Order: sequence, then C-alpha cells, then structure tokens
Amino acid sequence: MSQPLNASLTHVRNTAVEPHAAYPARLERIIGLDDARRAHDEISRWPGYRPTPLHDLAALAEAAGVERIWYKDEAARFELKSFKALGGAYAVMQVLRDAVHRELGLDATLEDLLQHRYAELAARHVISCATDGNHGRSVAWGCRLFGCRCVIYIHRDVSRGREQAMRELGAEVVRIDGNYDASVRMAADEARARGRIIVSDTSYPGYLEIPRHVMHGYTVMLAEAVAQMDGAIPTHVFVQGGVGGLAATVCGYFWALWGERRPRLLVVEPENANCLQQSARAGHPVVVDGDLETLMAGLSCGEVSELAWEVLAAGADDFLTLGEAAVAPTMRLLAGGEPPIEAGESAVAGLGALLAASSDSQLRRDLGLDASSRVLVLGTEGATDPDLYRRLVETAA
Repeated sequence: MSQPLNASLTHVRNTAVEPHAAYPARLERIIGLDDARRAHDEISRWPGYRPTPLHDLAALAEAAGVERIWYKDEAARFELKSFKALGGAYAVMQVLRDAVHRELGLDATLEDLLQHRYAELAARHVISCATDGNHGRSVAWGCRLFGCRCVIYIHRDVSRGREQAMRELGAEVVRIDGNYDASVRMAADEARARGRIIVSDTSYPGYLEIPRHVMHGYTVMLAEAVAQMDGAIPTHVFVQGGVGGLAATVCGYFWALWGERRPRLLVVEPENANCLQQSARAGHPVVVDGDLETLMAGLSCGEVSELAWEVLAAGADDFLTLGEAAVAPTMRLLAGGEPPIEAGESAVAGLGALLAASSDSQLRRDLGLDASSRVLVLGTEGATDPDLYRRLVETAA
C-alpha cells in the first residue's frame, strides 16, 4: 500500500458520550466481566478451540500515519471462519442447559452437553433464527455440536454458498423474498406457531436474555486480543455495525475492563444499511427501510438491537459509513500483505474505514487519529463464501 485508501465516508459524532465516564452499573447486566469470564471458561474447552491470531500490520500503520494497527483475524475460528461461531453456538448451549434445568431439574455441565447425556431432550428442541449467513452457521454448528434440530431463515440477498454451508451443518434452510429484517419477522412468527426457540443476535422488547448470551460469547475474541496486546491499550477500535451486537460487546467489554482509559470506539456500517449511524444522528433508534443490499453481507441490517443500542448510545464515540468501492481493494490489500490475510467482505469494514479516514486531514482530526494512535480492528470473518471471495480478490482494482 503506497497511499491510504480512497473511499467515501460519512461521519456522525455521538455527542452524548462522556469520554472519561466510569462504566455505568446499569450496563453490567448486558455486558459484564463476570459473564465474559464464564463464556471464556466454557468456550475455551470446546473441541477445536484455539485463540485466533492478532496481526501487527506495521506497513499499513506506516502508510496510514498511525503508530500501530492490530488486526484480530477470525478466519480460523473453529470450522466456521467467523467470530460468530462464538456467539450463536454459545447461546444454543445456554438454551439447552436451561431446558435441562426446566424439564429435569438438573444442572447440566459443559461435559454433559458435549457428551450428549441429554440427547433425547435435546433432539426434541428445534432452534431457529434469521441470518445474513454467519450467525446462522454458528447456530447450525451449535445445534450439531449439542444435538438440537435447526431451522434457519435467509433473505433474498444471502449467497448460495452461504446457504449451502448451513445445509451442510444439518440445518433446514428457508429462503424468503424479502430483506434481512423481513426474515427476522418470519422466523419469529414461525417459531411462535411451531414451538421453536429463536436464537437471535438481535434483541427486541420481551426478547433480551438469549441475545445477551450471544454477546457474552463474542467477548472471548476480545479477551484473546487483550492478552495478545500484552499490556498495551489501543487508542481507537474500529468495529463493524450490523444490528449492533458486536459493537456493543466491544464497547461494554473494553469500558468495563479499562474504565476511563478505554479506547475511542468507531462503529462502521455500509452506506445502504446504516441504522446505527442514523440512530446516533436522531438520538433514538431509527429503522432503515429498503433492500439494504451491500457487499458487506453480514452488515445488511436495518433495525437496531435494543440491548446494543442501550450500550452504544452511552459509549460509542463515532459512527461511520463506508462506500462499497472500498471493500474489494481492502480484501485484496490484506490477501497480498505480509502475512497474507484471508478477509471476507464484512471483515474489512473497520480497516477500510481507517485507511480511508487516514487520507482525509479533516477527518483525521475529527477522529483523533495521529502518529501516536494505536488502532485495533476486528477482522470478523474469512472467506465464508469462497467463490465470492475469489471473485472479489481477483477482480479488485
């Protein structure tokens, strides 16, 4: 990379944030360190667990005019190649544990569930959700791991490759002729009618506990990154938006962990699906209508998660949108780097926004980026659709 990436960006500053405020006690019920420690203790004992790499992108940091860029690389997370493996599957485990307690009066251990000691009970439960791809794969994988049945709803823009990946994990997949938010509503309606359990990464009134489990699973990625940074604290974190669950997890976890020293949090969304940025501009949750089509398929969301917004309204500093033209070049940049990094379309939103911002002197000032900045970006997925990945990387200009 000889110069910073040129791409369209829009910026909204969250004026409600108090930069040096302590972590509010009311947010502990959503993201707290005790819940995060429990999630790490259990997920780290799942078969195939190992921490994913944290790359130090020195050449890109120099080109961007910052001190460091750390890239948390989720391309090797279990067999799913996405951080989502941590959230949906963890929530499936908790749902099954609750069912064992409710129906048998027993407290199931992780080992009980992994060894299918309640196989008959598990098989009676049908877990369902709507997805852009990666969350559904995590739920399907968790159902296979713990012995539940699985029905996944996808919208018209989900790729055939991602659909097939969920089928290969044993899920029944239902495609609808509508956008992501329509698939969420259909999954919920069908679950009520058929007695299924929704495991969603978005929350809404009356549905809060399971999305909290999903968010707690995500904290495992952050705990790993903290250990890998070996005492260093980033000044900035760029994180993908979507419904806000990951961004809120990052916000809450680092705020709870580091208090007043927490990094500045910048939430990045596609231009066509920027419900978080529009909510920040309005000061309350806003629904974005339309087809929400974007290359960053995992971020194609028009409605904010209720839990996520409670955290982000209090603690997210900046909301950015990134133009589609930045996606493929950023993927190619990482693929040709040292080391080569496999990054899917949604994985590059944060890095693409950082590199684009670095070429805009006014935006650098607005975001507090300078030669002393230490930036963490979360590479949330690898090539979860290998054919699409190959086309984008090979054709990027």
